[in-house]
Amino acid sequence: MLIVLLGYMGSGKSTVGKALAERLNLPFTDLDTAIEEESGTTIPELFQNKGELYFRKLEHEILVGFLESGQDRVLSLGGGTPAYAGNMDRVVRATPNSFYLQHSIPSLVGRLVREKAQRPLIAHLPDSELPEFIGKHLFDRGPYYLKASHTLVSSDKLLEELLDEIEGKLV
Repeated sequence: MLIVLLGYMGSGKSTVGKALAERLNLPFTDLDTAIEEESGTTIPELFQNKGELYFRKLEHEILVGFLESGQDRVLSLGGGTPAYAGNMDRVVRATPNSFYLQHSIPSLVGRLVREKAQRPLIAHLPDSELPEFIGKHLFDRGPYYLKASHTLVSSDKLLEELLDEIEGKLV
């Protein structure tokens, strides 16, 4: 069984993914980590040295490899992955078990403000600009995120609640 988690940065994809994989006794893969392992460098360095186009192409190739492998796993996507190269359409064709971890803008701001320094995309932004920045991204990416098989409103849920909800919807 292939389970794919998607959502904006800070939505808990990796945390939920690791816990879900452990609960279901499946391997867990974070797509961003797989990209870094494949390229031998960090994602910020990839963007800086090779550009976003190179990164998106590599991201797409690695994602397709996972989707076509037929291997059971929990796969966490990068926040932007669904919006590029037809990736979300491929996810939907590959599995009926894709989950959008949906958070409100205030929820995401609260989560991301604490870890801004580790997030190159927002590290340079003043806290006051985070809501508008996140809102614009959600507006742009929302149509892709909403293609997921399931949308889980996640803002106020505990990890165990999310795991139970996902498990109850698995096909």
